[in-house]
Amino acid sequence: MSETGIAEIAQRFRGTPRIALRLLRQIRDLALVQGHIKVEREQVHFALTQLDIDVLGLDAVDRLYLLHIATHFSGGPVGIETLAAALAEQWDTLEEVIEPYLIQLGFIQRTPRGRMLSQRTYQHLKLPLPPHLKDSEGP
Repeated sequence: MSETGIAEIAQRFRGTPRIALRLLRQIRDLALVQGHIKVEREQVHFALTQLDIDVLGLDAVDRLYLLHIATHFSGGPVGIETLAAALAEQWDTLEEVIEPYLIQLGFIQRTPRGRMLSQRTYQHLKLPLPPHLKDSEGP
């Protein structure tokens, strides 16, 4: 794998070695199927696009979580149990698997009233800001 290919993976692996290794194996397998001997940045980018992993390392499950809060709960606040029921997922899975990276990115906040999306989330998902976030918009 080229250094630029490795750098592309490094941007999207969330700082978790297990995820980096999984991505590396999946990208290698896809490159082999396509007949590439050396994996360059372009092949890595193509593979990650096929795997539905965006430039920040968010996958389809992360985006579903965020989009659900944005579209069904107006950006929050929404309680974890309500959100878990709406997504047909266990609340502890949301707290332990999905939320930590989203909190690290500053996409969600855990408040006493529930989960809330930040302005950064709306910008990343290319969604219009809800009125309650427009009022707190910075310069």
